[in-house]
Amino acid sequence: MSIYTIAGLTPGSWVVFAITLVFITNQHEKVTGQLFYNAFLHPLSNVPGPFLARISGLPSWYYAMRGDRHIWLWQLFQIYGKMADDMSGLRLTAPGPKIRITPNTVLFRDPAAYRDIYNQKANVQKAPFYKAWQKDKDDVNTFTTRDKKVHARRRKMLNQSFTEPSLRASQPFIIKHVDRCDELLVAENDDGQWSKPVNFADLSDTLVFDIMGDLCFGTSFDIKEPGENPFKSIPHAVVQYMQFFYPLTRSPMLDLILWLKPRGLDTLFKTITPPHIKNYIRFVQSCVTKRLALYQEQKEKAMSDQRQDMFWFLCDAKDEAGRPAYSDSELYAEANMLIVGGTDTTSVTLAALMFYITRDATRLHKLVHEIRSKFLSPEDIVYGPELTSCVYLRACIDESMRLSPSGPSELPRQVLKGGAMINGDFYPEGTIVGASGWATGHNDEFYGDSEVFRPERWTPDESTGVTQEYVNILRANFHPFAQGPGSCPGKNIPILELSITVARTLHILEVRKPPTGENSLGQGIPTAGWGKRNQNIFQLQDSYISVRNGPIVQFRRRVT
Repeated sequence: MSIYTIAGLTPGSWVVFAITLVFITNQHEKVTGQLFYNAFLHPLSNVPGPFLARISGLPSWYYAMRGDRHIWLWQLFQIYGKMADDMSGLRLTAPGPKIRITPNTVLFRDPAAYRDIYNQKANVQKAPFYKAWQKDKDDVNTFTTRDKKVHARRRKMLNQSFTEPSLRASQPFIIKHVDRCDELLVAENDDGQWSKPVNFADLSDTLVFDIMGDLCFGTSFDIKEPGENPFKSIPHAVVQYMQFFYPLTRSPMLDLILWLKPRGLDTLFKTITPPHIKNYIRFVQSCVTKRLALYQEQKEKAMSDQRQDMFWFLCDAKDEAGRPAYSDSELYAEANMLIVGGTDTTSVTLAALMFYITRDATRLHKLVHEIRSKFLSPEDIVYGPELTSCVYLRACIDESMRLSPSGPSELPRQVLKGGAMINGDFYPEGTIVGASGWATGHNDEFYGDSEVFRPERWTPDESTGVTQEYVNILRANFHPFAQGPGSCPGKNIPILELSITVARTLHILEVRKPPTGENSLGQGIPTAGWGKRNQNIFQLQDSYISVRNGPIVQFRRRVT
């Protein structure tokens, strides 16, 4: 056990625990009265949920510390959620499943509620959860900004970095790293020989971080290359960074913690932050400093001679008055967001996709056939209509994102003054609402066979009985990049990364699950808890991002 983890708790979690214990000890009479109010008199008292969660936020925090909060939410929907058939026979919500997971939080998992919560005109804003991610008052980025008007301005400026030109500009960097990664996978193999078993979660992390280095900061970290490299610990440090702060954001004492942060708690957290997380923070600062220097150096050159990566578009963005959109401190904060958000979706989806296709020979063959029949050479696999016409490739990507979402728990929103109507019910000001990615994707009442990897559900086909109407209904409940003002601004980049990586890799290489040895990594365990037993489901840990391990796979050069 790490010296920075005691009894399974990180230093941040111990601080939250201590604050909670002191508060309960000194305010026991008020706490008792509040518990009674939460159970019987609260405006949300009629919303179903486990008794302990209805009176206290402790269960939600407990499962956040364990890393399986998404599984707990799924369990609650299985117990308390109610569904009904619509006229077409497809099982949809009526009036919609909802669960109360803290005294002031209600979650949903149906399309109507999702639209009511996350649409542009919804009378909600980001919950205090987001403010807890700030290291200090200067650490403000688009992700942590709660004010709707300020967020809209920031988002408008950030969108300038994710235009069609920036998407096309990113392609050479992606292709360079994918081809090099494929080369390394079989570098020591004779023709027809399978590679050593590799943990694909680690492999996808190294690939995606190297791509992100080029896209964001103008240089590759080269962590996929053999040999020693000081950057090789960075993907793991990002996970530890998220695991350190995530329990804090789900604390039942969050309001008190947010009040204490500028009054000394931020300083305390900086003191107890483990060295590897401090190294990650310094790493981000160093990357931004070097990229800013390169931008200033090239600014007077012709546009064609400037390195137009993602960070160039951030540096070059202008506000409504024509001034630079970001200060240096804001660029540091945005960079941290881009590293975490820009790597997690691609990496977890790649790992999940490899998990599922290496356990399903029929669908692997179907995917490989589409790619190899569409493109004569891997060099032909580039951004354009030919790649986007690979409908089964996109279906496999979508199905992997459904089963293994990069955000397994909810994106919380707080109802504003005047309240909000959600799926026909009124929720008062201050209520926290949201939808859980894992619980929504693993919903048998909606998908029928939600625990089955079946990409065909996303492609209309008379032979399979899948209609366009059916696909449209599914897509109304499918939001891998969120929706509305809080959606991912650069969602086209991970889709491009995923499409190019899978297509180029499967065009030149064959992949399999090792027939013997440690080949079960990533799958469910029959003796594990409810919701974690299915050996055909790629398992995740919830730290706001999806922490993963596996699958173990092997590669060899294409033999046919």
